[in-house]
Amino acid sequence: MVWSGTWVAERLGVGLVGDGELRELLGLALRRNPKRAHLLVSNVLGKHVPQRPSVVYAAGFKLGRRVRALLGEDGARRAVVLGYAETATGLGHSVADGLGEAPYLHSTRRPVPGVARAGGFEESHSHATSHLLLPEDPRLLAAGRSGGEGSALVLVDDEFSTGNTVLNTIRALHERYPRDRYVIVALVDMRSPADRDRLTEFAAEIGARVDLVARTTGTVTLPDGVLEKGQALVAEREAADRARESGSSASVPAAPAPGAPSAPGVPGVPAAPRPYTRLDLPWPVGVPDGGRHGFTAAHRALLEPALPALADRVAQALGDTPRRVLVLGFEELMYAPLRLATALEERTDAEVRYSTTTRSPVLAVDDPGYAIRTRLVFPAHDDPADGPGDRYAYNVAGAGFDAVVVVVDSTADTPALHAPGGLLDRLAPHTAHVLLAVIPSYTPVATASDCQEEALMQLPEPLRGPAFSSYAPDEVGWLLQDLSETRLEAPTEEREEAIQSGGAHYAESLPVEYQPSAEYQQLFKVALDLSAARIARAVGTVTETVLAERGPRPVLVSLARAGTPVGVLMRRWARERHGADLPHYAVSIVRGRGIDANALRWLAAHHDPADVVFVDGWTGKGAITRELAAAIAEFEKAGGVAGFDPEIAVLADPGGCVRTYGTREDFLIPSACLNSTVSGLVSRTVLRADLVGPHDFHGAKFYRELAGSDVSGLFLDTVAARFGEVADAVDAEVRELLAADRAPTWEGWAAVERISEEYGIHDVNLVKPGVGETTRVLLRRVPWKVLARRGAGPDLDHIRLLAEQRGVPVEEVDSLPYTCVGLIHPQYTRGATGADGKAVETA
Repeated sequence: MVWSGTWVAERLGVGLVGDGELRELLGLALRRNPKRAHLLVSNVLGKHVPQRPSVVYAAGFKLGRRVRALLGEDGARRAVVLGYAETATGLGHSVADGLGEAPYLHSTRRPVPGVARAGGFEESHSHATSHLLLPEDPRLLAAGRSGGEGSALVLVDDEFSTGNTVLNTIRALHERYPRDRYVIVALVDMRSPADRDRLTEFAAEIGARVDLVARTTGTVTLPDGVLEKGQALVAEREAADRARESGSSASVPAAPAPGAPSAPGVPGVPAAPRPYTRLDLPWPVGVPDGGRHGFTAAHRALLEPALPALADRVAQALGDTPRRVLVLGFEELMYAPLRLATALEERTDAEVRYSTTTRSPVLAVDDPGYAIRTRLVFPAHDDPADGPGDRYAYNVAGAGFDAVVVVVDSTADTPALHAPGGLLDRLAPHTAHVLLAVIPSYTPVATASDCQEEALMQLPEPLRGPAFSSYAPDEVGWLLQDLSETRLEAPTEEREEAIQSGGAHYAESLPVEYQPSAEYQQLFKVALDLSAARIARAVGTVTETVLAERGPRPVLVSLARAGTPVGVLMRRWARERHGADLPHYAVSIVRGRGIDANALRWLAAHHDPADVVFVDGWTGKGAITRELAAAIAEFEKAGGVAGFDPEIAVLADPGGCVRTYGTREDFLIPSACLNSTVSGLVSRTVLRADLVGPHDFHGAKFYRELAGSDVSGLFLDTVAARFGEVADAVDAEVRELLAADRAPTWEGWAAVERISEEYGIHDVNLVKPGVGETTRVLLRRVPWKVLARRGAGPDLDHIRLLAEQRGVPVEEVDSLPYTCVGLIHPQYTRGATGADGKAVETA
């Protein structure tokens, strides 16, 4: 095949020096530009050359994966990706997808009323030089936006030629948003040795690390006088084109007026343009049409599952006949058309290609050794701020497309688009079917009052290990404040007396951390080995149910702390089985006080509330299930962001309180056997007025001093190691569950009410049903007695051991819906424990 740079190379002496892939990636063309006559034309960018959309998307996504490997999981999560308008808006967005959770922003030349500039810079060699930065969230570009020091800015352009554009960008942004790391990403790095040295010197000057990730590397060789020769050659060819067009104009009928009737074959009456089909795409609500104002992981999670249906709508509008289809994007609007095209490519048998229109004028030469063989010229149709001007679609005419899908945002759906000589009219002679697909333009809208916004600005980023908790930083982000240096522990008996007398709430202090005996620690390890596969199966079942019913990218929010190990395991399952890195946070919920409203505000600012799935370890009688539902309703009533689903996903639901669960059996979950030492060394949460202000997260402690007894990692690794062997059983169980009636029965609540009356307690809060809750009673409260289902087996070995150590009787009963129930002493006073500190049987 002839290289598509041959024509320019032969006439101007321009050469490309690099590896064998360089000429496959790039061709050459000439343009009217006073600063650089030649143009490197990418074959995989999807701008000037129609290309398979899967190839275009993969080019950016794979670069993003390389950046992710460079930065590490945590660094990639905290990075911000910035793409350059107009050529690299889709490439940059694809790179951001490759990183995973990093937000994306692209520069723009379209000012938007009401959106403040967060910066700007100049691109010296571009046809249109000024770039605006218009993020909806003004904090998006701040280095400490998501994790403080070390958050990298990833700058993406299609080519890295001199480095001037990147230098201008970094210089402008570093003054306003200083950071210590930048990563430059390009399809090709074509810098000269001098330009490479200049970038190195600049990085040293500002005291930042600058890395470069490129698909391939080379150089452009330019002979003396190439600019003048190129300009002369362009002028010569354009003059010849004008003369040819002028000589043939008499045979070309004038364009009809808008709405003129078609009268083919009637002398003097022009034929109307071919009709086009219009499709208003049902774009997901709240999802931007691109990265002009920022595009977050939450937006990505909403768009991905919607793409197949959107592509099906396009395919239906096209009908069954097209064999060769072009999806044509519009200037900066590259990513949305690209993803539509990739979905269309996957879901139809048609040969799909993708490219976009541009404002950059390039000479067209119909020669196989030239990169731009044809061009269509039409007026701008989005009321550009810099005034009217010509726009271009290259390599579309004569390419043999049966259908062209023109994708624009609603701002660009103007009369100029539809007018004679407009884009739709120019396309009509070159294809049998023009389909106009319109996406609603995204306009940022303030969703909180100034007071709420100020409060949100005061909230810190989530705490992460190893600074807080023994979990890895990517396993969970704690939406809590660190109270590790505050003395909060009180003797169990004192806490119980204060709680039952109404003098204090249980969340205002912490129990002294239980230090397990060697016998109890061995019991934990035995129980873990015996139940690991059972737990793995429950983890898989609840995770697959969530993915099936809540979409492929849910945001896991565990209720600290019992829910947190389960959330980590669910995240591991999703990553191992589906390659999905699900966001996971831990928040505080307190019975009688509700969920941490500031944590909800933080979540709503960083994710779509509809994606949030609350996670807990197990249900007892369902008190927290009811507490969460009431708290979400109160949050919305007080003006909080709506959309959070209060349903909880749990590992075990013996009480029949929820519809999303791994099992409804009441069995030993070893993470219930211990306190902080199986929960990342984090205490239960604290809510006390003198420690938690109106703009603070609830608090918790990190018990670093217990690291020698920590089995948090052991628990996670042991269960995760069994994922493979339970996968088939999980798939079968999930199929049955999804087809079953899983409505809550609240059987457990009814049993608790009955037990409360039968044993003369008259307070359901002192009845703790299930293995997990009974364990908590024995570890944290003053227990009265334990009710055990007659014949219960090894699941209660640790309960019997703890009860023996505390002097608590275990009473075997029949007709118990749970394996066991723990009863807190109903009339506790300090004297009820006796001189030996053990609970007595009667008050």
